[in-house]
Amino acid sequence: MAKALIITAPGINCDLELDEAFQCAGASTFNAHINELMDDPSIIDEADLIGLPGGFSYGDAVAAGRIMAGLMRQTMYAQFVKALKRGVPMIAPCNGFQIAVQLGLLPGPTPGQDWTEESAEPTVALAQNNTARFIDRWVGIDIPQNTRCVWTKGLDVTEQGAMIPIAHGEGRFVPKDDELLRQLDVDGQIACRYLPDDNPNGSVGDVMGICDASGLVLGLMPHPERFLRWSQHPYWTRLPRDSRSGDPLGLQMFKNAVSFVNDKSEHKEKVHS
Repeated sequence: MAKALIITAPGINCDLELDEAFQCAGASTFNAHINELMDDPSIIDEADLIGLPGGFSYGDAVAAGRIMAGLMRQTMYAQFVKALKRGVPMIAPCNGFQIAVQLGLLPGPTPGQDWTEESAEPTVALAQNNTARFIDRWVGIDIPQNTRCVWTKGLDVTEQGAMIPIAHGEGRFVPKDDELLRQLDVDGQIACRYLPDDNPNGSVGDVMGICDASGLVLGLMPHPERFLRWSQHPYWTRLPRDSRSGDPLGLQMFKNAVSFVNDKSEHKEKVHS
C-alpha cells in the first residue's frame, strides 16, 4: 500500500483532513512534525506521496508560509528533490502552496532542466487577495486540457456542480512576468484555473494551481481535501443524481495520485520479476 507523509508544524490545521483524503484514496498515512524532519530529513525517503497541509504555519508571521518554507529550505530541500527524482507525487493546498512556492518546489525548473539552486528561486507569489479580505466559499474550476499534473489530469469538470472550496487571505497568483505565465501555460504546468467570471482573488491568468515540470508537485489555493463526499458540496441535494454518481472532485485528485504511485510500483515489480 502506498504511504503518504503529511508534514505538520505550529499553526498547520488541515492535516487531519489531508490524512483522511489520502486514506479515502487508498493510501496509508504517517505524520511528521517539521522539527522531526529537520533533525532527520531521511524520513522523507519512506514516503510514496507527500502532503503539505493548509493552515497558518507559524501564524503566517512575516508572510504566509515564509517561516516554514525557510526552515525547510535550509534543512530538507535536497531530500524533496531526491523524492521527486524517484517519482513521489506531492500536494500543497492553500498554505501548503504558499510554502511550496517559497521553498522552491514550484514552479521549479523548466522541462528538461535539472534542479539547481537557481531553479529553486521563487518566480511566482501568492499575494494578498485583491479584496484585501479573507475569502471562504466555493468556486468553479477549470482544468486545462494540456496539463501535465498527475493530480488533475483527465478530471471531468463539465458536470453541473463542478466546484471546489477555498479559504484564504493571500491567494492571488502573481508570476514574475507575462512570459513566465505564457511558458507555464505552454508547458502544461497550469494544473487548474478559476472560471473567468469566478476569480475570487484577482489571480493573474485566473490561475488556481500549478505543477512542476514533472507534473508531480501540485500547489493550489483551494482545499480538495474538503470535498471527499458529495454531502460537503454547498447544494448537493439540488444536483442531478447523475452528477453525483461518481467520486467528488477532491477525492478524484487524490485517487489520481495514488493510482499513479500504484501503477509505477506494479511496473517496477514486472521489470524486476
